[in-house]
Formats: sequence, structure tokens, C-alpha cells
Amino acid sequence: MVLASVKKSQSYVATLQQHPELWDRFTLKEEYHPKFRDKYGRFPDYLSSNRDFFEPAVSRFLFENDLIHPEWPEGKKFAVCLTHDIDGIYPYRGLEILPASALMFMRKKSADAAKALFSHANKKLSPWYNLEELMELERMYDATSSFYFLALDEGEIDFNYDVSEIADVAGTLIDDGWEVGLHGSRKAFDDAERMVLEKQRLENVLGKEVVGYRNHYLCFQTPDTWHHLKKAGFLYDTTLGYDGVIGFRNGMCHPFRPFDLEKNTEIDGIWELPLAIMDCTLLGEYYMRLVPDQAWLQTKKMIDTVAELGGVLTILWHNTYIEGKNLSFYERVLKYCSEKKAWMTIGEEIGKWWSKKQ
Repeated sequence: MVLASVKKSQSYVATLQQHPELWDRFTLKEEYHPKFRDKYGRFPDYLSSNRDFFEPAVSRFLFENDLIHPEWPEGKKFAVCLTHDIDGIYPYRGLEILPASALMFMRKKSADAAKALFSHANKKLSPWYNLEELMELERMYDATSSFYFLALDEGEIDFNYDVSEIADVAGTLIDDGWEVGLHGSRKAFDDAERMVLEKQRLENVLGKEVVGYRNHYLCFQTPDTWHHLKKAGFLYDTTLGYDGVIGFRNGMCHPFRPFDLEKNTEIDGIWELPLAIMDCTLLGEYYMRLVPDQAWLQTKKMIDTVAELGGVLTILWHNTYIEGKNLSFYERVLKYCSEKKAWMTIGEEIGKWWSKKQ
């Protein structure tokens, strides 16, 4: 087991406080008590005073001033945290929740679409029940990833599957070295009791502790969500990113302990592995709307930047987004990161290994 080497006790906090612009970005000061949140309770990217999301300015400052110096295993230059949010496994269940993806199958005149229609009776007929296929693809590039599952009851908003229905594939994931984490429901980010309840539901099915988290719809409230995560007993979170734009929300591409400005203290016990790239933001029809060539140029630039700084690039690719050009794009990311000598692993490993030197 190889550990990431980082100066102890996050000693860079005192230095950052002497640089107000970097400090405000790192702590997300502008997100405290905003006058407006979107319909999901999020602070949207278009309200941020930062307009250079592609540059991890805080991490670069720390790296270039010798305040953080990661070392990765076996000559690896940087880490990539590969993740998958499992919002649904049945295209024709809960259409009001998953309209865009479900309509994609409705439009198809194919055997796959016919199978998907009856997948509620047998999940293995569903094109979204492709988790083991994802494992096989990642295995080709010596990579493992984290799968975050919803743990909802039937009748709750966003319900598409019962967590017990994924027990078999979740067991396979865990046994083979992949990770199963919690995909907190739409409201869990602002409800500590709800977060704990969903964590317990998933743990009861898995028979093991769950340490990784990402909230549905990337709902997040600074700094309250971090406190809820700590209280619930999570090791790390990967929610901190925008839905509308890829990049580095608080200027960091390294794991970090959040800082609570109101309490003037670091929130120990929880690591943030900030989300940098989400599939539907990059290639979808509603956000950046980049064509594949444009998307690749931006993705490649971000990979190169994180490699230069020895950081961690957290990537989200939904199981409902693994098809055709989107699948090819994901494999292109895996191939390039492998060529760049990335350590492509699960969030749990990154969180635990980063903790060793703190």
C-alpha cells in the first residue's frame, strides 16, 4: 500500500488566509447565505464571481509554493477518481423523473428498446443494468471506480429501483475491488437525519459500512452539507461541482478538508474530492452543449493540468450515459489517463490514503 505524501495538518490554511482572493474562493465565501438558489436549492455557477472554472487556481498556488506535494504509487503522476451515479436501472419506470434518457429508448426501433420495455420484470433486460460491462471496460485500463446508489422507498421522489434489487451486482462490485457508495436523495444534502437513514438502508443491504457520498442533482449547501456528512460518518464526498459547467468549483484539484467560515474552523473528519467533469454537463443537450471534439479538447486540457499539479481529477459518468459516442468518449478518457500514468481508483482508496499523512 502506497500513501499520498502531503504536509500534515493542512498547514496551508494560514497561508491562504493571507491571500483574500484565493481564501474566498477556497472557502466558497460567496455561497454563504446567497440571495438566490435554483429550484433544487443549489448555488448556480452563473452567480459565481469566478469565471475561470477551468483553472484550479488554489491548488496551483499551493503546489507552486511547496505547500502541498503529492506523491503517487509506482511513479503515477496524478490520480483519477472515476465515479458513476446510478439514478435508474429501469428506463420505463418513473418517466417523470428520467424523461430524457427514457425517451431515447422510446424513439428506438430496436430489440434493445423492446427489452427495455419489459426490464421492470427482469432487470437484466435493461440497457441501464450495465454495471458489470463498465467494470470490464475499466479493467482493461487497470482502473476501478465508485458506484453511488440511491436508497429510496417506493413512492419517494426520484424512486426508480429498490436498493435490494442491486444487492447482487453490488456484491460483485465490492468483491472485485470497486466501491459502492451512497447517492443521497434530492433533499438529503440539507437533512442530516435523512442522510443517515439512507446510509443505513444501503448498509443493511450491503452488510458493510458505506464511506463515500454524492448527492443527487449535485445538491449541496456550503458549509452545512459537510457537517451533515461528518455527522453521518462518511469518509469523503464528491458532490462539489456545478451542473452547468465543468471545472474546479473552489479552485482545488486536490482532496481537502472543508473550512467553515462561520465557526472559523476546519471541518475535520470529512474529505472533499471535488467533482470536475460530469458527462451530461460536457456532452448533454442542456448545459455546455459541446460537440465531441470541443469536449475532448477541454477534457484533455483539464487532465493535463491535474497531471501537472499531481492532483485528483474526479469524473462522473452515469450508467444511463454509456452508449454510442458517450461510451467512446469515456473510453477515450480512460485510455488517455492511462497513458498519462494516472492512478485510476475508487474514492475510498484516495480518501483513506490521503488521510494517512494528516
